[in-house]
Amino acid sequence: MTARMTQSRFLEALLHVMDGKHHWAWEHFAAGRLTKEQLKIHFQQEYVVYVRDFPVFLARIHGKNPPPSVRRMLAENIYEEDTGGLSLGKSHPELFLSMMEGLGFGAEDFEHARPLPASRTYRAWIDKMSTHRHWVMGAAILTIFVEGSVKDRKELHEPSKPKSAEDIEMVIQNHPLVRHHGLSADRMDLIRAHQLVETGHRHDAYHMVVNFTTPALQRSVLVNLKKSLSLWLQYRDAVAKACNIKKP
Repeated sequence: MTARMTQSRFLEALLHVMDGKHHWAWEHFAAGRLTKEQLKIHFQQEYVVYVRDFPVFLARIHGKNPPPSVRRMLAENIYEEDTGGLSLGKSHPELFLSMMEGLGFGAEDFEHARPLPASRTYRAWIDKMSTHRHWVMGAAILTIFVEGSVKDRKELHEPSKPKSAEDIEMVIQNHPLVRHHGLSADRMDLIRAHQLVETGHRHDAYHMVVNFTTPALQRSVLVNLKKSLSLWLQYRDAVAKACNIKKP
């Protein structure tokens, strides 16, 4: 018989996995050490792996008919991702491509981008999890892992307050693409949308997974979250290699 974890222990186990969602090559991006061509490779892979189809992944989970409170959280997320209806009125994939155009890249550079082998593997895993017969498995992988980051623990323990317009513009001005690559702040609406709607998303994600995962599925959720981390790290290693970024 599978031992039941308390909700607090299960939450801690989820956060422990997310503590590892950090890749060594991120510092090259944050410090502005990448060329435009390296940025293009990085963003092409992000687009074809999950940015373009993220609303579809969420819709698959919603279609598994989870409880009404979960459907509502997912529906709001899908609505924002696919329409921008809760923020700036444009879908997040569309805002992403606008940001890329500001860097000098055309939409065709992304729509016809070829995924690297490790990108295909990671994408196939996301597809598999988004159609899992247990909706909570897809929710864990998509809303906790794919949408989440190494910052999740801090966000849950020290929740961000809604940002003012001035706060958001400060985030924009400090973004690596603006600071180091000369991207016009006018092209940063994707980041503005994230800042407008993300305050409650991390809490929603953990709430639905922690509260609705049955004891029998807790271990499987953690195993699949750990596999997601492993495949993500391999994917990011492959992107770094394609960009010719050397590991310290």
